[in-house]
Amino acid sequence: MTLTTRSIGTTGLTVPTLGFGGAPLGGLFDAVDDLEAAKTLSQAMDSGLVYVDTAPFYGFGRSERRVGDILRGRDYVLSTKVGRLLAPGAAPDPAAMGWPAPLPFHPVFDYSYDGVMRSFEDSLQRLGLDRIDILYVHDIGTETHGAENGRHFSALAQSGYRALDELRSSGRVKAIGLGVNEAQVCKDALGIGDWDLFLLAGRYTLLEQDPLLDLLPACQAQGVSIVVGGPFNSGILVGGDTWNYGTAPDHVRSKVAQLAAVCRDFNIALPAAALQFPLGHNSVVSVTPGLRSRQELSDALQWSAQIIPEEFWTALKTKDLLHPDAPTPDMAPFIK
Repeated sequence: MTLTTRSIGTTGLTVPTLGFGGAPLGGLFDAVDDLEAAKTLSQAMDSGLVYVDTAPFYGFGRSERRVGDILRGRDYVLSTKVGRLLAPGAAPDPAAMGWPAPLPFHPVFDYSYDGVMRSFEDSLQRLGLDRIDILYVHDIGTETHGAENGRHFSALAQSGYRALDELRSSGRVKAIGLGVNEAQVCKDALGIGDWDLFLLAGRYTLLEQDPLLDLLPACQAQGVSIVVGGPFNSGILVGGDTWNYGTAPDHVRSKVAQLAAVCRDFNIALPAAALQFPLGHNSVVSVTPGLRSRQELSDALQWSAQIIPEEFWTALKTKDLLHPDAPTPDMAPFIK
C-alpha cells in the first residue's frame, strides 16, 4: 500500500495522510517496552508513515529519545512541541499526569521567548537530530491551564510567538502551529500570528464535528492546515471505554453504539470509519493516531485500506450521526 500525501500550505512540507503519533512511545497510561517501541516505529516508517509527532511531555523526554533513535539516518518529517521545559528530578505523581514510567524529570510551563528557544534546543539534544520540521505550541488553553491560561497565552502572544517566527524565518524549522485538544484556543491564536498548521486532537472526529462551523472555515480563510490527532477520541472509537482521556459519559457511549450499528450494517470497521472521516475536509493534511505496538500499526494500516462507500456516510447523516455539512472522503483516501 502506498500512502497519499498532502502539502502544508506554502511551507514546502508534504506529509503522508497517515502519520504516527508518538505519545504512546512515551508510555501514555501504560509503559511500552524499548524493543517494541523501536520495532513499531521502524515498521511504521517502512510502511510510509514518515510523518512523526512527538513532544517533551510524552514520558518526560522518553518519546523524543526513542523517536530520534529511529529517525536518525532516515528521511522523515518530524514535529515536536514547546511550552513545557523539562527540569531534573522526578515529578511527585507522574502517573496522575498519564505517565506511569517516565524519565526522571518534571515539566515546567514556559511559553515565553526564552522558553521556546530553550525548548527547541533541548529537543534537538534529546532527539539526537539536527532537524525539526514543525514546532507546535503544546497544550495552551483553558482545559490545561484553567484560570492561569490568560497569563500563559499573554506570554505566547507577547514573546513566545516571536521566537517561533524567528525559527521559521531563519529556516531552522519549516512550519509552526499549535498542538492542542481544544478548538477555542486555535481560534484565539489566529488573532496573534501567522500560523502554518494546527494539530487538533479529538475535536474533529467521527464523534464530534463542532470545528466545522467556525474553526475550519477560519483556518481555510487564513491558509492554515489541520493535522487531526486522536481520531479515536482517546479510545472510545476503537473498542475502548475512554473519551477525552477519561471515562466516557453515557451520551458518548450511546452515540458510539449507534455509529457501530451503522458500521455493522455496511460491514465496515468502526475504527476504519473513524480513521478515514477527517480526510474528507480539504484543510486536513494528515491523521495521526497514537500507536504503541506493531499490532496497533497493523490494525491502522488495515483500517486505512478499507473501502468505504459514499452510501455509508449518507446513512450516518440521515440518522443525524454526522453533521449534514461535513465533507466526506472518497473511497480510498489513504491510498494512491
